[in-house]
Amino acid sequence: MRNGLHLFAGLAVGAAVAGLPAGGLHAATEITMSEPVRIDDKKFPNLSEPHPFSVYDVVTMERVGDPRPAPDGRRVVFTRRAWDAEANKTTTNLWLVSIDGDAARPLTMAKHVTDNSPTWSPDGKSIAFLSNRGGSQQIWMIRVDGGEPRQFSKFPIDVGNLQWSPLGTHIAFSADVYPDADLDETAKRDKDKADSPVKAMTFDRLFIRHWDAWNDGKRSHIFVVPVEPSESNEWRLSDSPVDLMKGVDGDSPLKPFGGAEEFAWSPDGREIAYTTQLGRDEAWSTNLDIFVVPVEGGPAKCITTENKATDTAPVYSPDGRTIAYRAMARPGFEADRLRIKLFDRKSGKTRTLTEAWDRSPGSLAWSADSKTILATAQEAARDKILAIDAATGKATVLVGDHHNTSVGVITAATGPGAGRIVFSQDSITAPADLWSSNSDGSDVKRLTNINEERVQLAQMATPDEFYFTGALGEKVHAWILKPVGFEDGKKYPVAFVIHGGPQGAIMDQFHYRWNLQAWAGAGYAVLAVNFHGSTGFGQAFTDSISGDWGGKPFQDLMLGLDDALDHYKWLDGSRVAALGASYGGWMINWINGHSDRFKCLVNHDGGFDEFTNYFTTEELWFPEWEYKGTPWEKPELYDKFSPSRYVANWKTPTLVIHGAKDYRLVDTEGIATFTALQRRGIPSQFLYFPDENHWVLKPKNSILWHETILAWLERWLKK
Repeated sequence: MRNGLHLFAGLAVGAAVAGLPAGGLHAATEITMSEPVRIDDKKFPNLSEPHPFSVYDVVTMERVGDPRPAPDGRRVVFTRRAWDAEANKTTTNLWLVSIDGDAARPLTMAKHVTDNSPTWSPDGKSIAFLSNRGGSQQIWMIRVDGGEPRQFSKFPIDVGNLQWSPLGTHIAFSADVYPDADLDETAKRDKDKADSPVKAMTFDRLFIRHWDAWNDGKRSHIFVVPVEPSESNEWRLSDSPVDLMKGVDGDSPLKPFGGAEEFAWSPDGREIAYTTQLGRDEAWSTNLDIFVVPVEGGPAKCITTENKATDTAPVYSPDGRTIAYRAMARPGFEADRLRIKLFDRKSGKTRTLTEAWDRSPGSLAWSADSKTILATAQEAARDKILAIDAATGKATVLVGDHHNTSVGVITAATGPGAGRIVFSQDSITAPADLWSSNSDGSDVKRLTNINEERVQLAQMATPDEFYFTGALGEKVHAWILKPVGFEDGKKYPVAFVIHGGPQGAIMDQFHYRWNLQAWAGAGYAVLAVNFHGSTGFGQAFTDSISGDWGGKPFQDLMLGLDDALDHYKWLDGSRVAALGASYGGWMINWINGHSDRFKCLVNHDGGFDEFTNYFTTEELWFPEWEYKGTPWEKPELYDKFSPSRYVANWKTPTLVIHGAKDYRLVDTEGIATFTALQRRGIPSQFLYFPDENHWVLKPKNSILWHETILAWLERWLKK
């Protein structure tokens, strides 16, 4: 899916046209030939003293996630990830914290391993989790009262997405297998492929590749394996795993980003509901369906056959009567509004609970009494937690500030955690930590404070926000941050950040790949507009970008910049850089053809030609919806909104970045952009990283990416 922010870091090699002013064609150019660029580890700054926030803070902040409350509600297990800069390796361990936040301790302590996907045994005495500490990702088990982890599974391939059954008789997991093969046969075929000197691949349908991986013929399937306690009170496998999707030519969880939220156990442990997509049209269809299948195996039943749009993320009510899930109404549109739907298991009937609610739930969890659904939803640049009455659909905000995710409901009837929820919260000024509140949103408590010392030492800007009159005379939201070290009476250069998606938004969020504080810490004022098309401001606002990529969004960006310059006199309108990625990178190319008001531009993984984009991307439903058809049927919008058509107008110095493993917007789009800039004689630089995709995930690549962009901004805005 394309929604979200897509401006990230990368390994840089490139050529630069040096020392030339902006504004027109240049006859003479000085070329710097490409060469590998390396990070000098000796220059790693001292972060133990107060300092302006930088990328070094981003990569050294520990990351908290995946909170899972214990069955008795007294403790929460979560993951904690840290980067070892010297070894250039990460470690993810499991931690426990009490529900009152008074005691936190590590549960696993191995170095340079990844422990994740924890799931409690129903008796609360053990935790199963995934770990690569044995060489492949397998199921491990650890007792909560102490002891060392022990390897629970020795399957021949990696597994993922653990879920223990409610009655404790089975563990469910996912594994990538050939649809007609079991785990052992899959491993054998993989070995035969690896040993073969011929690496050619043959395809007879799309996808041939997706996100950053080529289609290898395997599908993600859900397995269940029976388990039982031994005489020593340790859990053990009691039989072989069963593929609940045997022979199904579909994925669950869905690739590339689906997780354990896409399948669920029934309360009696007899059934699993899962999300998948079937059919040979998966590259241009958004028709996801939900199936239910008995745990012993057998035919699966689709419960969403009537809807030809997306149905996803089933969750059983604790009383077992209802399956709640999220659904869109318009086939082919990935950014349609999601509704909460309720499937009555006895009658087989479905009703829409939230048709009148103009927001999209991001996750669902039932209250213990099956009367309320806890949901997250974007609203006005926040991710809020809401309680939805399961009878009426009435929505009540429980937690309204900042960015809230990973909501877990404590089902224990008694004890210190009874009636509480657990969630993760972060903001523009704070990385994620775990929090808890009563089920009505009262008595909010912080459970962890993992990065307290780092946050205190990293000097950050306090974000402000404003609304201005944008396209169609409608109100549009924007963020603005003063540079760290701000002084009254001075004017500051501006980093104007353009989000991707385009159906995304810049949220009150501590982003680990695109963090507004990194630019404020470097001495720039930061401006970010949630233009028409952004999510969280009503579905009509989101819909308005389709078929109008260079219209209302471009107007909003220009009007938002004008409004900010009028009202914040410390902004220097003569020194403004625009930065964007994915759709934001497309917009950078569009700006270059339609405005010369910027001193320089930064384009990360942006589109150049919408005709070639259609034929080289993987998720075809996206351009077909946005441009109202295929390019051979409806070429008008593809032509109108191709930045390549306006290269003759380009004048502004531009830094271009792209990744070799980006199959959403392939690297030739970046190469074409750089070629156009060079041929026009415009000062430009191309950064290319062969080991990253549409995102940049490796810490040292991220450091280099930030440093390269900051050098580009300094060259044009400060020097």
